[in-house]
Amino acid sequence: MMLTLMLTSKGVAGVPRASLVVLAATAASFGLPKEGVLLIFGVDTLMDMARTSVKMLGNCSAAVVVARWKGVDLHEETLVTS
Repeated sequence: MMLTLMLTSKGVAGVPRASLVVLAATAASFGLPKEGVLLIFGVDTLMDMARTSVKMLGNCSAAVVVARWKGVDLHEETLVTS
């Protein structure tokens, strides 16, 4: 079940409420009651905000690391060239 959830949840952090769809589908495929997903529904908004924040922090950190690795000066006035 954990392997199925890991494979089906790729990219879920960027889509609001997508985790509930993935969780409901996985629970149905394993024959688990769907009422358990409804228990999570109340706190999913807070968990969704946390997942999105962590994903965005990771993406921004990765962009900074790659820019430093490539030698880009991040303190320039204009980073975008026309």
